[in-house]
Formats: sequence, structure tokens, C-alpha cells
Amino acid sequence: MTATATEAPSPPRTPAPSAPRSRWTALAVLSTGMLMTVLDGSIVTVAMPAIQNDLGFSPAGLSWVVNAYLIAFGSLLLLAGRLGDLIGRKRMFLAGTALFTAASLLAGFADSPALLIAARFLQGVGSAMASAVSLGILVTLFTEPRERARAIAVFSFTGAAGASLGQVLGGVLTDALDWHWIFFINLPIGLAALLAALPALPAGRGLGLRAGADVPGALMVTAGLMTGIYTVVQVEQYGWTSLRTLGLGALSLALLAAFAVRQAKARTPLMPLRILRSRTVVSANLVQALMVAALFSFQVLVALYLQKVQGYGAAETGLAMLPAALAIGGVSLGGAAKLIARFGERGVLLTGLVLLVAGLALLTRLPVHADYVSDLLPVMLLASGFGLALPALTTLGMSGADERDAGLASGLFNTTQQIGMALGVAVLSTLAASRTEALTTAGHTPPEALTSGYHLAFATGAALLLTATALAATLPRSRDRADQR
Repeated sequence: MTATATEAPSPPRTPAPSAPRSRWTALAVLSTGMLMTVLDGSIVTVAMPAIQNDLGFSPAGLSWVVNAYLIAFGSLLLLAGRLGDLIGRKRMFLAGTALFTAASLLAGFADSPALLIAARFLQGVGSAMASAVSLGILVTLFTEPRERARAIAVFSFTGAAGASLGQVLGGVLTDALDWHWIFFINLPIGLAALLAALPALPAGRGLGLRAGADVPGALMVTAGLMTGIYTVVQVEQYGWTSLRTLGLGALSLALLAAFAVRQAKARTPLMPLRILRSRTVVSANLVQALMVAALFSFQVLVALYLQKVQGYGAAETGLAMLPAALAIGGVSLGGAAKLIARFGERGVLLTGLVLLVAGLALLTRLPVHADYVSDLLPVMLLASGFGLALPALTTLGMSGADERDAGLASGLFNTTQQIGMALGVAVLSTLAASRTEALTTAGHTPPEALTSGYHLAFATGAALLLTATALAATLPRSRDRADQR
């Protein structure tokens, strides 16, 4: 047992609502909060051209509409998760949801690039605060394995399908009204989540700040993650081998290494390293980072292919991606929990990854002039693998969490997701752009050059998924994990 546990007496365990209905109401609140933040992430990408034309963004400046959110969100998840353990996860969720909702109002009224970027940064902070503790609340509410599997399946579906739904809503709102409404739509959702969360979520005082008030450690991990994510999102502009990229990358690694050393020695560590003793938890986080990095090529590059090569509009692109959301939802809600209960997390995870590999393999064969039904619809249906893989991964990633560390485990799981996304954006978009530029210079038509660039990104994504599959195959079976808890 660590010094934290022996020197700072823990308050009584957070009581879960006694009635089953109360637990499922709490799950609905957490899922609503997740839906709002995931929708916001994908809904913005569809509206980017309209935002650029209206506010006069430069091409380089426009990327900061996404980057400002991503840097704040990804760098604060770990800290927010641990602070939730210390001051109370309900308080953290309420504060984060309130900040995200207020920042959405500010973004909707933004009339300059600077104001929109500032609002997006605040949205990222609020989203990190709410998202970091959501899984921690969930696993302390649902302690019975079958119920927990069902709850995680519902929560995972919200995140996975919400990304595709955001593309549909983004196109419809931008075309029917204007881009301001992609932010205003968060207001009723956020207010409803806040009002429902007050009675639905279990109250808890947390462990107390003295149990982990490591201010230098907090500064190190936040600065390290922020520097690292900033470096990755700027790779497309500066290149992987530039002095700027190498220098900032080295600084990020040095800060994170110093944080790890401090946590091993601190009397009240911000992140007790006991959470990393579980091979299952560590492997699940690594698999997730690889999977999310690979699936950037599906979520974003397929949409770009539809618009830039096939000539789809914003709303049409969203509708074309809708079967993927339906397939993910059908599998996640309809059978993931039952399959996990019968075959175990590892078996379900491997099945989901194999389906995703098959989907990206088909994408490497996309023609310049594609038929939606024969060339794209099978890929959308194979996306159902995400509905299997994510609930299984979430269960594995939270398998080592107890009452003391549930928020921290949730923050860690969300952090690796964001790191994987940032790496996917940097690596796959850079590869696609470089291949496209080379072929354009060689005399190929723009549609041919773009399609070939996307092919390279899809093939790289498939390779990342194969690596994730190999790593997942080494995970212990459910019945062999008791000694790792």
C-alpha cells in the first residue's frame, strides 16, 4: 500500500444509488455529456469551410479551430481525472459540463478568429473535466460484471456513433442555417445534462486534496502532454525531422519522464503508479491508441474522399457515413455486452479488430469513380467492429480501477485516446498529403492523386490495426486476470 493510502485516511466509499433505475438514469446523464462533447468534435470538421469564409481565417489559422480544443482536452484529461478522485467526481463533471456549455455559447457568438479559438480552448478544458471522470463514475455505479458490461456498451456506443452523427448534423445545420448553430446546439443538451446530473449522480467528497496535492507533478504532466500534443498537431506544417519538432518532442518526453520519477518518490503522488502495474490496463491503453490512430483514416479521410473526389456536399457526406453509426450502434447496444459475458473481453476485442482491418483493407481499393453501394457501403457495415472493440477495450482499460483511482483510470484511458487521435491526424494526413503532392507534380489528375494519397493512409491505418491485433492477442483471458487486480 502506498503512502497516500496510509497517511491520508480515506472517506467512506461513494454510495451508489440504491435503486437500479437510479443507476441507469445516471448512465443516461453521463452518456448525454459524452454525446455533447463527441458531437462537438466531429460537427466542427464539416463546418470548417464555412467558418473560414465567414471569419476570414488563413489556411494555417483555420487548423487552430481544431487544435486549440485538442491541445486543451488532451493535456488536461489525466489531471482532471485525478482531481475528480480528490475533490469529488460529481463536482468535476458538473463544473466541466457548465464550462463547456458556456464556452459553446461564446463560440456561437464569435465574430473573430481570436475569439473562436479562445472559446474552443475553453471548450476543451470543460470537456476534459467532464469526460475524465465519466468512466470513473460509471465503474463505481455498476460493480456487477454483466451490468457493467451493458453500461459500458451503452456509453461506448454514445461516443462511437456520436462522431458519425456529428457529421450529419454538422452538414445539415451548416447548410440549413449557418455554422454558428453547430455550437448553439450544445446549449439545450448541456443545460439538460446539468439539471439531470444534480439528482442523478452520486455525491461524494473525494479523497481530499491532501491525498494527492502534488503541484509540481501536476505542472509537469500537464506541460509535458500539452507540449507533446502541440508538437504532433504542428507536424504537418513543420515536418517530422525539423529542429522545432525534434526539440519540442524531446522537451515533452523529458517532462513526462520527470513526472514519472517524481510520482515514484512523492509522499502524496498525483498519479499513484500502482495503476500501471496491471499488464491488462497498460496493454488496453496501447491497443486503444493504435486503434484510434488508425480509425482517423476512416472517420476523416473517408469524408474528405467523398467531398474532394466524389463531389459530395456536407450534408450528403454525413448521410453517406450514417450507416457506419447505425452498424456501430446495433452491435454495441444489441450484442456487445452479451458477447463479452460469453466469450470474454479479449475474444470480442480481437473480433472487432479483425473486422476493422478488413474495412481499411477494402478502402485501399477505392476507385476514383466509386459506386456507393458496392465500394463504400460494405466498409460502413464493417465499421461495426468498432462497436465490439471499444466496449471490450473500455472494460479492460478500467479493470484495474478501484474507488480510489477510478477517476485517474478514466482520465488515463481518455488521454491515450486523444494521443492516438493526434498521432493519427499527424501521421496519416501527412502521408496522404505527401503522396498526393508527389503524384500531382508527376502529372496525375487531382482526383487520381488524392485517391492514391488516401490509399496510402488507409494501408498505414490497416498496419496499425494489425499491430493492435497482435498486442491484443497477448492479453490474458478474463479468468486469468484476478491476480492483476
